Amino acid sequence: MSIEVRVPTLGESVTEATVATWFKKPGDAVAVDEMLCELETDKVTVEVPSPAAGTLGDIVAAEGETVGVDALLAHINEGEGAAPAPAAAKEEAAPAPAAAPASSGGKDVEDAPSAKKLMAENNIAAADVQGSGKDGRVMKEDVLKAISGGASAVPAASAAPRAPVAASQAEREERVKMTRLRQTIAKRLKDSQNTAAMLTTYNEVDMTEVMALRNEYKDLFLKKHGVKLGFMSFFTKACIHALKEVPEVNAEIDGTDIVYKNYVNMGIAAGTPTGLVVPVLNDADQMSFAEIEKAIAEKGARARDGKLSMAEMQGGTFTISNGGVYGSLMSSPILNPPQSGILGMHKIQDRPMAINGQVVIRPMMYLALSYDHRIVDGKGAVTFLVRVKEALEDPRRLLMDL
Repeated sequence: MSIEVRVPTLGESVTEATVATWFKKPGDAVAVDEMLCELETDKVTVEVPSPAAGTLGDIVAAEGETVGVDALLAHINEGEGAAPAPAAAKEEAAPAPAAAPASSGGKDVEDAPSAKKLMAENNIAAADVQGSGKDGRVMKEDVLKAISGGASAVPAASAAPRAPVAASQAEREERVKMTRLRQTIAKRLKDSQNTAAMLTTYNEVDMTEVMALRNEYKDLFLKKHGVKLGFMSFFTKACIHALKEVPEVNAEIDGTDIVYKNYVNMGIAAGTPTGLVVPVLNDADQMSFAEIEKAIAEKGARARDGKLSMAEMQGGTFTISNGGVYGSLMSSPILNPPQSGILGMHKIQDRPMAINGQVVIRPMMYLALSYDHRIVDGKGAVTFLVRVKEALEDPRRLLMDL
């Protein structure tokens, strides 16, 4: 008996994915719930398990193809130890992969017939549409995006073609198609620059008191709460404290309205092997130090494993990005739309500082606040950074809400 393998529900507002990797090939034996393939969406990867034990029959959606929710991926020949599909069945299945000439690669990729028809009807050149199919094949959905003016459908490089490369150097180049995650990151970052009136202001913080407090209580904290006490919980608490005084940094623009949030959903940027993602701690202003550390550890681990759901990366009102873990001394973070503020943390470095007329060595960190100047004035941005600085240099202020 043949069992269909279909695309599972991908998450809220996600309607399509790209087949990234097949872990099995036709004829391979599979067990129930064994991973067959991995799908890649704009933000997360989704593993597709086998619905039954048997052998993998024909693969309908090859690697690189774009598929919608509930689309047919493959067939399973049910029955433990089932034999591979007979030759006749394989011949019948052959048209499925052959139907996508995009697998031939290179510049000879043929666009989908429905896409060609739609481009002809609307006088759109194929070069003006960014293909999302395998090897850049233009699909019907890509043309519809181009017609509706979707920025993602028009290649950013179309206005500035790539400069010629010497033949001897071209042979040493490698061309790899951007993942859906990387395409989404690129689009959102560029949209942020094009939309917001982004400005960055800087300050520096003496980390002496935070480091001393952490060293004094880290063992007791770990013993009681089962999680390490890091710097992120201090920064999260300090930002929440500052956001209460400067609420516009926690707001967003909606048309001609400013929407002020009387809650803080803190986005914590996390690096993964496939790109940067921002899991969100909902109602972080109601969380304790331990709850914040546990949530950051859990979501960070799931982010690195590609297990975060779309819902866990939506609804943020402010973001913290820690480039210091990679050694960054100074940077200007880019806003995460529609948020109006993002704080950049950096490397802690010993530097000579003038304290009470004496030059002393202190562990210093540069802070950078990027903000949307349409809603946040310079005074508000500076005030926010100063409040964060004060809270970190004297953590007792957090306890007394000063």
